[in-house]
Parts: sequence; structure tokens; C-alpha cells
Amino acid sequence: MTSPATAPTGVPEPLPLDEVDLTDLDKFRDAATPWRMFHTLRHQDPVHWQPEAAPQHGFWAVTRHEDIVRVGRDPETFTSTMFVNLEEVDEDQIARRASLLELDGLRHQALRRLLQREFGAGVITTYTDFLRGLTAKTLDTALAKGRFDFVHEVSADFPIHVLARLLDVPEDDTQQLIDWGNRIIGNTDPDYADVLFDSAESENYRDLPFRSPASLEVFAYGRKLARRRRGGDGTDLVSRLVNETPRDGVPLSEQDFDNYFLLLVVAGNETTRHAISHAMLALIQNPDQLELLRRDPSLIPGAVEEFLRWSSPVHHFRRTATRDVELGGKHIREGDKVVMWYASGNRDEAVFLDPYRFDVTRRSNSHVTFGKGSPHMCLGNLLARTEMRIMFEELIPRIADIRLTGEVPRVRSNFVNGIKCLPVEVVVPPRRRSGGLVGPLRGR
Repeated sequence: MTSPATAPTGVPEPLPLDEVDLTDLDKFRDAATPWRMFHTLRHQDPVHWQPEAAPQHGFWAVTRHEDIVRVGRDPETFTSTMFVNLEEVDEDQIARRASLLELDGLRHQALRRLLQREFGAGVITTYTDFLRGLTAKTLDTALAKGRFDFVHEVSADFPIHVLARLLDVPEDDTQQLIDWGNRIIGNTDPDYADVLFDSAESENYRDLPFRSPASLEVFAYGRKLARRRRGGDGTDLVSRLVNETPRDGVPLSEQDFDNYFLLLVVAGNETTRHAISHAMLALIQNPDQLELLRRDPSLIPGAVEEFLRWSSPVHHFRRTATRDVELGGKHIREGDKVVMWYASGNRDEAVFLDPYRFDVTRRSNSHVTFGKGSPHMCLGNLLARTEMRIMFEELIPRIADIRLTGEVPRVRSNFVNGIKCLPVEVVVPPRRRSGGLVGPLRGR
């Protein structure tokens, strides 16, 4: 895909194949190692058998864009109903823990359509003024400090307030929503987890999503909202879940509601938060790209697609083979776990020109961040894109300079590609007051 006159940018040093271990969570704490592993697999073993520690049985790691799209688009052969995370679950766990993510076919379509309109263009457009006002408030508060943690003050703060609006919950509850998301998604990180996923104690919570005791708190919170809104005429997401019947005619059980509500709380915050954080880090590390957006804001909508490709906030999702099948020259047996590594697909040289170059002017950007072409394509993808577009449209004119002031720790997880902390210092541009120009100002 690259021309002879253009050398590829930033290609990672491949990790020897016998050193690749996608189950080693500590490898994902490093900024470079995951990309080294993915590069090796795409070029040497694109459908790779990855052993796992007992009692798990291993999985097929699918790392090429073409194969990822094929798996995602074929739920009859690669089902979600045996769960979408790496953990192997029994029938009782499936019965208790299944959410929208772990359904296929008509029931999946029916539950998805319950809220599909609320995440469609017609509704999202009506939020534009609210999103822009919220963004301005978030940024003005953060930038006034001069030195701050971009994750805490911006990336996490902004999406959670959007979610609070969609759920119609008090702003005072937003920090609790963030905390729940951290504890649930960060279930393999000792800085976040109440009980580490792979600990003996986690067996006490085996029937809960992500084996996280925080799930019980989310369930209780959601049920309280449901009791208040059942029978009402609200248009928020909770009201729609409790007052509308899915198209298949099967009402949501209390368990269905619990799992749907928890999915909204987690997915509605975590992925957008990490995508914004990675995008900001990439702009800091590539100031020429930041300057392009500063000079020509019309590039920002296209740049959002590059932010999403580059950030890959979710490393993978799993499927399970329903029959024996050939994929990438390998024989996959019925019952085998098949894992789509979206992050790897988003660096596939067969699809992306110079894939290790962060390029806000990239024209062809067929990333798989949202599950391209899959029946499970992210329900909130338009909202996430809109949030990110407005965030950077508002942010870039507000800063004359931004730089890192410390380390950028990653979440210990091979599921979420998360940044815990992004310490920055900003310089704001000159601004007019009645007495004339003031600046450049460094917030204090």
C-alpha cells in the first residue's frame, strides 16, 4: 500500500512469535508491546492459537482486518451467545449475565431497537446545543487550572455528563457513575478493582457481569430509577426500557433490565472517555497534526475517524464457533473461542496506508473500532462521534500550547485500551477584554 518513495512511519519492532502472549495483562500496560504483538501476528500467524491458563481452554486470535470483519458479520457461524469476553461461562452464568451483547438473532434485534431511535441522527442532532454548552463548561473549568489531569477533568467528566442527561439522573451522581465504570471495566487492574477478576475471591461474584461486586450497586441504582419511571411518560433511556415492549412481544424481565442498564452505564462512558484521551495524547505527540486542525477546523470531522482508528478503545471482542470452519488457513472447531482483535485490525497495512502514522487528513479510514458491518455494531457510535467532534472543535481554539507533565499510565487490561491519567499543562491564547488584549495566559 505504500509507495516506493514513501517509507512507512513508526513500524514497531516485531516481537518474536514465541514471546507473544495476549493473555499477559502486564504486557498491555506498556504503550508499545501490544502493537508489537499484533504486528507479529498479522504478518506471521494472523489466525493464531493462543493458549490460556486453566480452567480456560485457549482461543483463536484473529488479527487481520479482513478476517475480523468476516467474523463480525457472520453471527450464524460465530455466535455471541456464548459470551463476548474471554471468560468461559456455563449455562447458569449465561442465563444470569446475558445482555444485549450476548444475544443474536431476533431477540438481539428487538432489544437493540428499543433504544435505536434514541441514538439515531434525528435525536442526536437535537443534543448539539447541549453538547456544545457542556463541552465549553468542562473545558473552561479545566483550562483555568493550567496544570491538570486531562482524563479526570475532561475525558471522563464530559461523556459521563452526557450519559447523565440521557438517563435523566442528577449531575451529583456522575462521579459515582464514573467510579462504577472504573471498577467494572477495570476488573483486572488493582488500582480499580474491588476484587481482581482472576482471584479466588472472584468466584463469589461469578454470576455478575465482569465478576465485579460493583455490578450489584449499579443494579440497585437502576432498579430505583425504574420504580420511579414505570408507568410515566418520560423519554429518557430508563423510561423507554421500562415502559416499552420489544418488537418481539417479550417484555424485559428485571434481569434483562439490570443487564441492559449496566451496559448503558459502562459503554456510555468508558469507550468515549478513552478515545478522547488517546486522541489528545496523539495530538500532543504530533504537534504538526494539532496545527493542521487549528488552521483548518473543517478537518475535524474526518480527524475524528482517525482518532477512533488510532485509539482503538476496545482491544477485542470474542465470538464462539457454531460449526467447524476454515479461517485464515486454520481449521476452527465447533465450540472454539474466536477473538477479533480490533486494535490490530486498525493497524492492518493491507487496508490502511502507512497505518502507524497518525494522520488527521487520512481520507480512507475503514476502521473496525465500532464493529464494522456487524449486527453488533456499537449502538452509540453516532453519539460518540458527535461528542468527539464537538470536544475538539471547542478545545483546539482554546489552547495555544499543551504538553505532557508526567507519565501516562495504562489500564492493566487486554480488553479496554485505557489511559488512567494524562497530566498536562496548557497555555491559553490571548483573549480580549474591555481593556484590551490579555495574554498569553498560563492558568494557575
